[in-house]
Order: sequence, then C-alpha cells, then structure tokens
Amino acid sequence: MNTIITKEIKTSLPVGDGILKTVRAGQFKPDIVRVVLDLEKIVDFSAFVLDNPARLVIDVYGTEKKMKKPEATITKRRIVIDAGHGGHDPGAIGPRGLYEKNVVLDIALKLKEILLTDPANEVFLTRETDIFIPLEERTVIANNKSADLFVSIHANASPRRKARGVETYLLNWTNDEEAMRVAARENAISLKRMKEQMEKYKSDLDIILSDLRRENKRDESIKLAHYIQKSIVSTLNSDYKNILDLGVKQALFYVLFGAKMPSILVEVSFISNPEEEKLLSNDSYRLQIAKAIAAGLNTYVTSTPATQKVAGL
Repeated sequence: MNTIITKEIKTSLPVGDGILKTVRAGQFKPDIVRVVLDLEKIVDFSAFVLDNPARLVIDVYGTEKKMKKPEATITKRRIVIDAGHGGHDPGAIGPRGLYEKNVVLDIALKLKEILLTDPANEVFLTRETDIFIPLEERTVIANNKSADLFVSIHANASPRRKARGVETYLLNWTNDEEAMRVAARENAISLKRMKEQMEKYKSDLDIILSDLRRENKRDESIKLAHYIQKSIVSTLNSDYKNILDLGVKQALFYVLFGAKMPSILVEVSFISNPEEEKLLSNDSYRLQIAKAIAAGLNTYVTSTPATQKVAGL
C-alpha cells in the first residue's frame, strides 16, 4: 500500500539460477506495486520486513545440487567473518571518538590472517575496507559462499557509561529488554520499533524456530556462541583482568536472518565505556580478541564430528 515504482527500477530482471527464472515488478494499482517471482522449483521460502530503509526481503530455497564428497585431504572449512557497520554507518562512537566500524574491521582482518595459518580454512570477509553493506546482504554473501560458519563482529554500547563486558548472541526471539536494546542498535531501529518487531514475531514463533532449526542450525549456533564467548573472556582476562562475562544471549539481529549455517554475533567490548574504549583503541587488545575468536572457532570445529565439517557442517 502507498507504494509507487520508480523509473530507475527495472520492471523485469532475469535471474535463471535454477530456482528463479525472472523477477517482475509493476504498478498494480495507483498505490500498490506488485512483485512477481517466476519460479523454476522451490522447496521453501521465508519473508521478512526490515526498517531504515524499509524493505521486504524474500529468501527462496531450492534443492541443493548433489556434489561429490570431497576427499578428506582436501576438506575445507569455509568461514565468513562479518565486520559490522562500515561506510556511512559508523556504528557506535566512543566518548573519545573511536568508531566501532574501524575497530571491528581491524579485528576481522586480524582474525582472517590468523585463521588462514591453518590450510584447512577458507576465510572470506563481508567487507575488507570501509564500505557500507546492508544487513540482509551479509548472510547472502555467506550463503553464496556455501559457508560452514558465520561470525559477525561488533562493539557494544550503552547509555550507561559504566556498562562493560563481552557477550555473544545467536538469532532467536527474546523478551529480555537489554538484549532487545542491543539488537535495536545493531539493526539501526528504535527500541520501541524493536519491541514491536518482537511482538510481531512472537505470534509466528513456531515458524521462526522451525526456520532456525532447519536453516540456521540453532543447536550448532548455541555451541559455537558458547565456545567463542568462553574463549574471549578467558583470553582477555589472562592479560587484562576484570573482563566481565555477560554470557550467551538471544535476540533478533537482522544481520543473522537467512543464514543457512551456524551463525553468531559477538559484542567484543563496550566502546561507550571509557576504559574499554581505551582498550579497543589498543592494537594488542584487538589482536587478543582476534586470537580468542580463532581459538573458539577451532574448539568448536574440533568438537564437531568429522562428518559435519563439510559444506554446511
């Protein structure tokens, strides 16, 4: 409703990827735009609405092409690392002017370098420079890479300057207001809008949990989150002391929507806390975080049965 298609939008977009033939759009009525997906064959789909800017995201799932099982000697773990924010979106800004987007990109680059020391790893970053990528496109990158794991790196922020610590999230419904506040900030929407979204999804909770079990491998995401959370806290406390363990939590983070692999979002420290901002500005502290995330990933991988370590775990 109240929608007008602009001249810049192509009314017909050929795809031909074995699932979608074409996407067509047109002005169905003076205030209604109709979008038609011409399909080859699908198994399932999901749709959700995101804000700021408003957009409708439709994920269409087909059957995976059967591939030869790789030999054990060439088995690779495909890991996608997502540095939050970027470009015109700085993320949270510390009291001394430190930008979240710069901190997490540096950690992501360090993490990639560490992970690549293991020849069994293939590592991709959603961004390697200061560019903006919409939230929903980040898991699309991971899905297109047939990634085994997806890790989104962020720095936390709070109106309470004394708030500190490390916490790790996975995608799920929650009624925890603090978790909703964090998700609202990362989703670039208000807390009020986040609560409205939570209520909306609460009515579809069974469907969402089914999606999480099927597509997001929720149990594996929980394991991955705990290994990484424990690794970061223990590693940082060995050198910096008094790093608060805020635990593993759940919330509806847009950046995790649609992921087909175990996926988590880690808030490495509070950039809004003057002391933790100072730590985050320190290269050695960021390196320790990268090493800790790598160690957590390695613990997860070594604890996972070998039969699950190929394309999609």
